[in-house]
Amino acid sequence: MDGTVWLVVAAVVAVALAIVAAVLLVRVFAARRLLLDAGIPLRDKALFWVAVVYTVSPVDLIPDPVYLDDIGVLLLALRSLHAAAGRLPGGAKESGPA
Repeated sequence: MDGTVWLVVAAVVAVALAIVAAVLLVRVFAARRLLLDAGIPLRDKALFWVAVVYTVSPVDLIPDPVYLDDIGVLLLALRSLHAAAGRLPGGAKESGPA
């Protein structure tokens, strides 16, 4: 394979990872909206904002366009918000993975 093919493959992977990160960011905002003012502990609210800031920040553990670290932080925030919803009185029932 020549260099052009590898460049195209890398670009496709970078775009796919960016799309996954964007979808997860939207899911984090949707989860926060559902839990807004529902007695979410401060730790979970802070984790939400840390995930959002980290995702849009140009400073990363792994430089962009590799979004694996961003995806990991967003998944952690989603899991935390899902767990917070389950701890609320009359909270969300376990419906599988976040």
